[in-house]
Amino acid sequence: MIRVASAAWPIDRHPDWASYSAKLEAWVAEAAGNGAQLLVFPEYGNMELAALLDPEVALDAAAQVEPLAAMASDVANLHAELAQRHKVHILAGSMVERDERGSIVNRARIFGPEGGMGHQDKLILTMWERTHWTIAPGAPQVTLFDLGFAKVGVIICYDSEFPAAAQALAAAGADILLIPSCTDSLAGYWRVRIGAMARALEAQCFTVQSPTVGAAPWSAVVDINVGAAGIFAPPDLGMPADGVIALGEMDKPGWTYADLDLDALAELRRNGAVRGPVHWGEQPQAPPLQLQVR
Repeated sequence: MIRVASAAWPIDRHPDWASYSAKLEAWVAEAAGNGAQLLVFPEYGNMELAALLDPEVALDAAAQVEPLAAMASDVANLHAELAQRHKVHILAGSMVERDERGSIVNRARIFGPEGGMGHQDKLILTMWERTHWTIAPGAPQVTLFDLGFAKVGVIICYDSEFPAAAQALAAAGADILLIPSCTDSLAGYWRVRIGAMARALEAQCFTVQSPTVGAAPWSAVVDINVGAAGIFAPPDLGMPADGVIALGEMDKPGWTYADLDLDALAELRRNGAVRGPVHWGEQPQAPPLQLQVR
């Protein structure tokens, strides 16, 4: 069994770095104390650090990009230290960072208890990100992270509404897909949740959705946050009939935990009622189309 913890992370207004650091430390300590081995924080979870900037900059989506990107190394160092101290794996809340091409991207970093670190960038930008901001999509690649006890992929928010990344990760052996999200409406939350459940079904893996929650009117980026943490499975052999393993309360901050049985997942893949990945190749590349007129 693997215990995962999915955060419904409230966007708080911090007066200083020490306040942010203390919040993160308390959350990690709580989850680790409850036996979690893998902690998942949401998309743009670390954008609450805009509270440390001038108030006018925090209310300007474009102006805050560069100063927040400059904080990325300090944020990474804090998460790395916490992962090693508490002997857990942590998917940090994503934030803007400058990538290897020199572009500003939405990057989620993952940290291990032995000092390992990796990252996944958001591949497909939402309409808001395309029209209101100055960030770029990540380089078109996905990474499979071998945590020792499981193989994990990261699909950031809107990316979960498309099948290609999940299918590539599943074909490479992913057991769990982590889906950090940030949505400002109930419809947006449900789009990502439906995507998370669809990816669990088609890829025959577990998915973990972690949202931002709460109002932050002082922020131009994470001002409204709606969602619930959820952990999902294929609705098949040995799994819940509705595919829901665990579900937090809507808009309520806190951890949602689940114990994931990879042996049961392997059995489902062998003997389940459906065999999605095995049958992917039977899909025609371009299904025949007929147009009928009456």
